[in-house]
Amino acid sequence: MNLWQDYISPTTVSEALLALRDSPGPAAPIAGGTDLLLDLGQGRHSPAITLVDLTSVVEMTALESRDDVLFIGAAVALTRVANNPLAAQHAEALVEACDLIGGPQVRNVATLGGNVAHALPAADGTISLLALDAVVEIAALDGNRRLPMAALFEGPGKSALKPGRELIVGFHLPLKGAQEASAFKRIMRPQGVALPVINLAVWLRRRQDTIEAVRLAMGPAGPTPRRAVEAEEALAGRPYSDAACRLATDALLSHASFRSSPRRASAEYRRQLAESLMQETLACAWSRTR
Repeated sequence: MNLWQDYISPTTVSEALLALRDSPGPAAPIAGGTDLLLDLGQGRHSPAITLVDLTSVVEMTALESRDDVLFIGAAVALTRVANNPLAAQHAEALVEACDLIGGPQVRNVATLGGNVAHALPAADGTISLLALDAVVEIAALDGNRRLPMAALFEGPGKSALKPGRELIVGFHLPLKGAQEASAFKRIMRPQGVALPVINLAVWLRRRQDTIEAVRLAMGPAGPTPRRAVEAEEALAGRPYSDAACRLATDALLSHASFRSSPRRASAEYRRQLAESLMQETLACAWSRTR
């Protein structure tokens, strides 16, 4: 059985949106296809008449510095992000996250936009982008809009994108300033379970021995990806220390909503891992500010 009838490869965002709109039946965008093709083949995705390939859309495959931001197109493959010198300079947490998603063959084709668009609460790319204060650019035929990352998610696996009418163009990340750094770490089970048990991304700015500003995101800590604002407030303005890490962990755990997963971990196990993961990731980001 054919999984689709038409395959269109536009070169501009407008052409891609028109192809989605004008399809004679259900249409789906595709870039890496590492999830979509499996879902179509196994019946977890409604049949598609048209697949719209985004990998030739110039704007969506850009990875470059633009004035005061780093722009990463939604159709940029994870391996390209992980190996890119600009990303390594300005977005260490994202580079580390992209280098851990799936295996090498998956990373060679899977895209950052696909990782985010699935709206999973522990998606590694999403968690790192939240800590890096990324802004997502969304295109529609009547114009583009930009949203803070957190505003993109409405529920487990549900994004604010209008299916068939909107596409993620890419992500705008602030360039790294003096004494700023980020880090990403995760704990996962072996034997092919690719999703993390728990992950954490940290961005911070140092002033002498003090954490002047900080952003954290942990997943899965609720139904949607979110910043750990309470932990940030516990850390900001404090000297870096083990005691500060414990305060941040306590603040995070008081507001996090972990759930048990039969294939990954219990909620209680995730809570036990949170403190060591917080200490390790904060220490890594702090050391990089030097």
